[in-house]
Amino acid sequence: MIFETHAHYDDEKFNEDRQELIAGLPEKGITTVINVGASMRGCEASVELAKQFSHVYSAVGVHPSDIEDLSEASMTRLRELASYEKTVAIGEIGLDYYWDKEEQVQERQRYWFRRQLELAKEMALPVIIHSRDAAKDTFDILSAPEYRGIRGVIHCYSYSPEMAKEYVKLGYYIGIGGVVTFKNAKKLTETVEVLPLDRILLETDSPYMAPEPNRGTRNDSTNLIYVADKIAFIKGTNTDEVIKATRENARTLFSKGGTYGNTW
Repeated sequence: MIFETHAHYDDEKFNEDRQELIAGLPEKGITTVINVGASMRGCEASVELAKQFSHVYSAVGVHPSDIEDLSEASMTRLRELASYEKTVAIGEIGLDYYWDKEEQVQERQRYWFRRQLELAKEMALPVIIHSRDAAKDTFDILSAPEYRGIRGVIHCYSYSPEMAKEYVKLGYYIGIGGVVTFKNAKKLTETVEVLPLDRILLETDSPYMAPEPNRGTRNDSTNLIYVADKIAFIKGTNTDEVIKATRENARTLFSKGGTYGNTW
């Protein structure tokens, strides 16, 4: 009964076996999946996957590295996609300064980040936040008075335990994936240690960042058991308790005023 909160099954790495892989997830214990858009094409594909599979839900948003996709026309289309009954979040959105060092580009990222936060507020949807090498700007924007009250998750968390606690104070969840199983993941391990279990979500970012013992291979949601095992070890509890708690966390965050049947 694992709830996968962040996968990209629209990615071309799944072109050869996408249908079979997704269809087979429930029998392998992955009973709910949120497929997350990162580009406009990815948003369209996420909604289509949600239409095809009862256990798949969609998130729609444009990643900071794909903001060339964004315009007033595409924002209108995002609003339409966000209105679909199985769209449960706006994401992934945020800031990424790792590749984009120019201030002009970073300012455009901040502009479109704010615009998509406004869309989430308008649609009363939670957000899935991408933040890389942009710790201060991301936190400053999310903690601004106009965005207080927006619910969400900090995807693929990579900052300090202290900042994670500040995000929890804002009402955010922390997304934990395969990186927590890596031997050099000291900072993330410390973050999991200090976080309450009721603020952690399981995610893969498939097809990226497969956990040990499958590091370096194409990732998929069946690898979440290794993430749950490691969180249980760090927290001094059992894997079943982690799976149960993170599922309830996901249902709480992504519910749109009710449940969606047995898969939810």
